[in-house]
Amino acid sequence: MDPLDPLDAAMMAAELVASPMHVGAVLILSPPPDAGPDYVDALYRDTLAGGDAIDPRLCRHPHRGVDTGGLWVWRHSDDLDLSRHCQRRTVSADGNDFWRLIGELDAERLDRSRPMWMSYLIDGLDGGRFAFYIKVHHTVVDGVAGFRMITDALSTDPDRRSMPPFYADRRHDPSPRPAENGLASRLVAPVRSLLGAATSSLGLIGRTVTGELANVLDSLIGHTTVLPFEAPYTRFNGRLGPGRAVAAGSWAKDRIQAVQRAAGTTGNDVVTAMVSGALRRWLLAHRELPKQSLVAICPITVRDRESDAANDLHGNMFGLWLCPLGTDVDDPAARLDLIHRSMSEGKRWVAKRGSSASLLTTAPSIAATVVLPLLAFTPKLRTGYNVPISHVPGPAAEMYWNGAHLDEMYPVSTVFDGMALNVTTCSYADRIGFGYVAGDELMPDIDTLIPLTEECLAELESAVGVRET
Repeated sequence: MDPLDPLDAAMMAAELVASPMHVGAVLILSPPPDAGPDYVDALYRDTLAGGDAIDPRLCRHPHRGVDTGGLWVWRHSDDLDLSRHCQRRTVSADGNDFWRLIGELDAERLDRSRPMWMSYLIDGLDGGRFAFYIKVHHTVVDGVAGFRMITDALSTDPDRRSMPPFYADRRHDPSPRPAENGLASRLVAPVRSLLGAATSSLGLIGRTVTGELANVLDSLIGHTTVLPFEAPYTRFNGRLGPGRAVAAGSWAKDRIQAVQRAAGTTGNDVVTAMVSGALRRWLLAHRELPKQSLVAICPITVRDRESDAANDLHGNMFGLWLCPLGTDVDDPAARLDLIHRSMSEGKRWVAKRGSSASLLTTAPSIAATVVLPLLAFTPKLRTGYNVPISHVPGPAAEMYWNGAHLDEMYPVSTVFDGMALNVTTCSYADRIGFGYVAGDELMPDIDTLIPLTEECLAELESAVGVRET
């Protein structure tokens, strides 16, 4: 038998009573200049023809039964029916149906009886554009590198043709990889860090016994973060229904960098402040803005101090930090300053103590956020945090697939009971894409966050003395 690792097994078990545990990405492309009217039709025909060997990681699925003694193990599928994994959808050219469709597709659970991934080719977008929506279960691929295959399928060469799809086996592909092929790994890793902190208890117990928990909590006093149960309860901390709502938009990187330079912060701080302002305006419009500041849980990339520094095989590790968003503050510049001070402190703190210590201190907040909503009678006064906000670097250059230009790319992250809104941003070339995902019952008008985000960027530009060029 080929057993799942403990974290993957925990995710499979949790999915039985909670939300689907897959992560997705949306890629919007423009056909090449020489494309004919049947360009997208030909793409789909080639896909179903199945001429490419499939990555073996996408030929397996988790299984548990009497034959395994109740343990989760991997089952391998020798014959994959691509028509069940690669499907086509069409939307109206005005674009009104596109993100609604993405929400509907994201809400669908992946079939456990076969490899748990899906790819949708979506045509009908304005200007002849088309899109891919790809979702993969967290457990299907080995570790955090699963979505790397998506960006590995892209190229900086607009003239390259006969390129294999993302699911093709590239173990022996000699073609060069884009330097940014770690995008998908970075998309998955923050969610896995959250899940790992929420489901792992052995490290917590050990560190508590040795007294490190007390030392860690003592070190937080006076810092710009929050302790467990300090976040106000919002509708974002409720239980999810079956539906999902997705909205996305992108902004020019130079506008964000101009605010960054004027305010003396980082680009991620500005992006977080844009999200903070948008959520503040949305809650005000719904007359639900708490008196206390909303709190975000933010992954921080660090080199794990517990790893062998001489071993280059150890990659970046993710710590977690509770960042007050300043939604109780009217002044946008003051909100940005608070976020900057908090995240700067978080980076120093996580770098000094390592990712394990940060997971240890945030574990109570994670538990309070994602476990308590499962109980029948949960007091709706405080929670651990209100929203995860992640920033992931994507390709720095313009990318192509079989001559089609990649216009936009957006992450579609996971939401859970108690964490019914997820915000992930992704840089690509000269812009930054914002992906908002929520339960559609809790946030049916999620599309209003896009103009609110623009309003908040303009507000920040004005507050720090930047004028849009």
